[in-house]
Amino acid sequence: MALKSMSSKFASSLGLRAQVSQLTQQQFGAASLLQSGARAFATVKEGLKYAASHEWAKVDGDVATVGVSDHAQGELGDVVYVELPEVGKELTKGDSFGVVESVKAASDVYAPVSGEVVETNQSLTDKPATVNSDPYGGWIMKIKMSNPSELDSLMDAKTYEEKIAH
Repeated sequence: MALKSMSSKFASSLGLRAQVSQLTQQQFGAASLLQSGARAFATVKEGLKYAASHEWAKVDGDVATVGVSDHAQGELGDVVYVELPEVGKELTKGDSFGVVESVKAASDVYAPVSGEVVETNQSLTDKPATVNSDPYGGWIMKIKMSNPSELDSLMDAKTYEEKIAH
């Protein structure tokens, strides 16, 4: 417990949130617990908006760049495939626009705002693991927002950080 507390305080001082494995010392022993702690830290980037379904949106004028959060990619594990939406497709906030598949699971990704898909990150076709190695650079799509006021219903970094802490 002291190690958990110390690492959480250190992470907080760096602006990170510690994620601690749910394994118990009784199940696996202290050494195994330290070696198996899933991911030590998940970053929550300031200046982005976050959906409850773990997508992020970076706004530039009337275009939002969308990807999955560091927390989400950490939960998924090693990403092996990303299904991209079609350019020109009209999406309504909450619509599934693709799938991120990992060695552990497949998960739909949802539009955090309504609008038209204007660009997709084609590099994810050949390098889907970019979602793991650079979740905030490994964006999935850019969407021209039809209703920018929908951004108001998304979380800021602090609120999202509190959500994933529970």
